[in-house]
Amino acid sequence: MTTPVTRLRTTVRGAAALLGSALLLAGCSQDLGPGGGQAAAPETATVQEATGEAPAPFAGDEPVRVALVQNSGAGDYFQQWTNGARQQAAALGIELQVYDAQADNARQATDMQTAIGSGVDAIIVDHGQSDTMCPLINDGLAAGLPVVIYDVEITECAPDAVETAQDDANLASLILGKMTEDLGPGKPVGYVNVLGIAPLDRRHAVWEQVRAQNGWDQKFFVGEFTNSVATDNAQLVDAALKANPDVAGIFAPYDELTKGTVSAVQQNGREADIRVYGVDISTADIEVMTAEGSPWVATATTDPNAIGAAVVRVTALELAGRLGTKEVVFPGTLVTQDLLREKGIANLAQLREVLPELNMTDVATADWIPVVNF
Repeated sequence: MTTPVTRLRTTVRGAAALLGSALLLAGCSQDLGPGGGQAAAPETATVQEATGEAPAPFAGDEPVRVALVQNSGAGDYFQQWTNGARQQAAALGIELQVYDAQADNARQATDMQTAIGSGVDAIIVDHGQSDTMCPLINDGLAAGLPVVIYDVEITECAPDAVETAQDDANLASLILGKMTEDLGPGKPVGYVNVLGIAPLDRRHAVWEQVRAQNGWDQKFFVGEFTNSVATDNAQLVDAALKANPDVAGIFAPYDELTKGTVSAVQQNGREADIRVYGVDISTADIEVMTAEGSPWVATATTDPNAIGAAVVRVTALELAGRLGTKEVVFPGTLVTQDLLREKGIANLAQLREVLPELNMTDVATADWIPVVNF
């Protein structure tokens, strides 16, 4: 996708900020819908107050209700993404109903059917398989509901939904540019990925191009998506390394895959001569990257808290009829192990201070929207 991110300005309103601030604490501490469970301890956030007058349906007395239909995996990326969504929803006065299938496609389909019939005003679909979700996304649209998608490939099967995504081609290009710089051409490499998942498919396309351009010899390609991604993939990479001990670098373009890869490299005592390259960032990831002897040398990323918040803002703009596009793309940033160590960065809050573009507070907003700033 190449459509630029959307920034809209509207008229003046002051009360939205007070409502958002009052609701923010409640939104961080409780689940307003079935299947969501308790969120992890939230990142500290402030609210950038709205100055404009909110349009319908946010101007009325009735609460706006939105269902978040997720298919999350293991790790704190999804917890942080959901934390960002919850806090931005609370700031907007949105009642957020969270359904999380936790890597169960059949359960996500059932959750989507429940959400469509629940009387909500809009639905957000976060991750999932296209063949499972596209018919149900169209069912939601047919029921008159705005549907906003994050990281599900819907271009061909549900073009009337709003599609949001990280710029996965950009993320892959950033990290593979670093891998190219470090390794050079003609090297033996390993690859850990899971196809059939929209963002990973988009990153895979860039991998294929860069691998061919560099003449890299791909010694193995392993990976699976489970509810214990890091643990399960550590076993796969361990076996692959034992069969192919001569690799110089490994690309694992999702942080749980990356952490599993790092674990396998360390189990084989190869951290001194194998470099690992990932995608995504979290405080836990930073701890892994900065640990003594860690082979994880770089990652390309957005801030998952900021992404979750931005997707909710996109949904608000679509509900108000003010989005003006069917595609919103979130840009990425390269983060290296050297930067983290040089600046003494130990968590996401410190990383945002060094790289404030991760907050994305000017993405998908309007003057009537109180913006959560992490």
